[in-house]
Amino acid sequence: MSLLRMTSVACLVVAVSFTAAAQRPQNPAFTDPDADPNLPNVLLIGDSISIGYHVDARKALAGKANVYRPKTNCGPTTRGLENIEQWLGDRKWDVVHANWGLHDLKYMGPNNENLAAPDSEGAHQQVPITEYEANIEKLFRRIKQQAKVVIWRETTPVPEGAGGRVAGDSKKYNAAAAKAIAKVGGIETDPMFRYAESVADLQRPKNVHYTAEGSKKLGQHVAEIVEKAIASQSTAPAKQ
Repeated sequence: MSLLRMTSVACLVVAVSFTAAAQRPQNPAFTDPDADPNLPNVLLIGDSISIGYHVDARKALAGKANVYRPKTNCGPTTRGLENIEQWLGDRKWDVVHANWGLHDLKYMGPNNENLAAPDSEGAHQQVPITEYEANIEKLFRRIKQQAKVVIWRETTPVPEGAGGRVAGDSKKYNAAAAKAIAKVGGIETDPMFRYAESVADLQRPKNVHYTAEGSKKLGQHVAEIVEKAIASQSTAPAKQ
């Protein structure tokens, strides 16, 4: 094959790839709501668990709040610290409901390979628990500056057999987060861990993620927590 033909084929492959990417439907969780200026503004921050429940939470809060989220997986607390300014933007939020944890407690390999076996040589948690606690404190101090109500959402359980994680670590990281937000003060808690245990049959086998029905249940739970927070304020929506 001539160099010219090889170049043409390569360009065609790239063009097709870009076209396919452009045509790929966007995750509806990453779309902004049709905002009503008369409603409170709510920001949900979290990883793929929150991405999974976001649309259902938004539906449950329809007519009650404008529900946003960062257009990304918010990952571990280290990513949160790098991006929190961008995610908060310049809006004064009525409610910010946030979680970090499952990415912090997961195990990485010696060269930071993702989801390493916890008992393998050189494996380490992505964010050690003491660093995690310090990061949570920093994040919630910052969020508190820009929101009327701030809610820490507990991390959901890690089931037995989930790759790259250890069952029981969510409890440990939740306890560390509880100490951090107590230092900040004025932060509410969404007892998501206990609620998630009540719908454990809707969590995928040996997987931290949930079925569609499970995500719907989690979303409805989040909506209830957020709605109570809005009602407790009995104030006008934050100004843009």
